Amino acid sequence: MEKRGSLTVISGFAGVGKGTLVKKLLQDYDCYALSISATTRAPRPGEEHGREYFFVTKEEFEDKIKGEGFIEYAQYVGNYYGTPREYVEQQLSCGKDVILEIEIQGALQIKKKFPDSVLVYILPPSAKELEARLRGRGTETEEKIVARLSRAAKESEGLEEYDYIIVNDDIEAAKTRLHGVIQASHNAPVRNKEFIAKIREEVSGFAKGE
Repeated sequence: MEKRGSLTVISGFAGVGKGTLVKKLLQDYDCYALSISATTRAPRPGEEHGREYFFVTKEEFEDKIKGEGFIEYAQYVGNYYGTPREYVEQQLSCGKDVILEIEIQGALQIKKKFPDSVLVYILPPSAKELEARLRGRGTETEEKIVARLSRAAKESEGLEEYDYIIVNDDIEAAKTRLHGVIQASHNAPVRNKEFIAKIREEVSGFAKGE
């Protein structure tokens, strides 16, 4: 049976460590391709255009929206974020499992367009640990930290929309659980409709006495 790439959406509260978790997944397994998002926010120290994000202007982003160049996009804390369509479609056709690291608005858009996608939400062990991780980054103002914590409270209302949750208490353990979830998803009936139809047709011959 020909392997078809799966589309997995990784979301999580700001500061939960989802970016680090995804990097570990890509380093340790060669079956994944990371879709790089475009954003209008400014680069953080150490980030590079085309590696962490495609950093674009608001005007450039909105032009791409008009040209249907994103499979999803959303605004988050005053900035646009979006997933370029061309790269995702190319990698899926090559049999790669594509990882999208996006927030909840975009994730739900993806689920509507790609019903067989897998939605995974990364959670911290506790709210106190989440706040400590956010403050420990040292990259944002107090105002931004408060905004992100407030956003986490709102996002928690949509967790039931996801297929799985993974607690990022230990990076290695969380990475292993995430890999297991994605690989197991290949066996779900919704992702094997053609094979099921083929088997159904073949075994129907037994019922007919053929």
